[in-house]
Amino acid sequence: MATGLGKTVTFANIPRKGRMLILSHREELVRQPLKYFECSKGVEMAGEKSHGEEAVSASVQSIARRLERYSPDDFDMIICDEAHHSAAGTYRKIFEYFKPRLLLGFTATPNRSDNARLNDIYDDIIFQRDLKWGIKNGYLCDILCKRVNIGYDLRNVRTAHGDYAPSELAKAMDGTADAIAEAYRKHAKGATLIFAVSVEQANEIANKINGATVVTGETKNRSEIIKAFTERKIPCIVNCMVFTEGTDI
Repeated sequence: MATGLGKTVTFANIPRKGRMLILSHREELVRQPLKYFECSKGVEMAGEKSHGEEAVSASVQSIARRLERYSPDDFDMIICDEAHHSAAGTYRKIFEYFKPRLLLGFTATPNRSDNARLNDIYDDIIFQRDLKWGIKNGYLCDILCKRVNIGYDLRNVRTAHGDYAPSELAKAMDGTADAIAEAYRKHAKGATLIFAVSVEQANEIANKINGATVVTGETKNRSEIIKAFTERKIPCIVNCMVFTEGTDI
């Protein structure tokens, strides 16, 4: 289902015959689903451990190291959020250990740049709704897209796995912060999320925008920043490789 069509709400409302395990690969994604559950709920991540709750939301990295805390038949259902990651070795270790009645994967992007086969994990695609369907049926707002020329040249930037090489991309985007800040001042209306190509560029852009906050993988208080942004206390977040998937704001 396309971004914004309610994957989390959907899996929170699937009838369960027993306990549910939700697998996610980032801190924000582990915590986000629990607000949609009305049963007992726990977290398995870093310093937190579950204690037999009906819904357990777990970091893939943490639970893969703690499988001995569970028996193979502990969960009636396993939900794999951002399921395009689930062909990776860490996920396979978890899938091979547990014996649920149902393994369900949810994703907006059911393909992988490394050609790992998701049909080695899942038998079938049982439900599908794309972005165009979501807009046409009123679940998503239409897209107003503007292209702004900020003076970069990507012709000599190499690509790997369908994406630009990060170091070369950062070099190509060097010197564009002023133009990005100017585009923000000219076009932005309301809460704005800016995607930077490097931590250095994120800081450079934020320094040129009043009230902007930087979020990177090193930012410790990300949940507080998201809350303030949602409440319109922060006008603009400049992030680097954090709000790439599963972001719920």
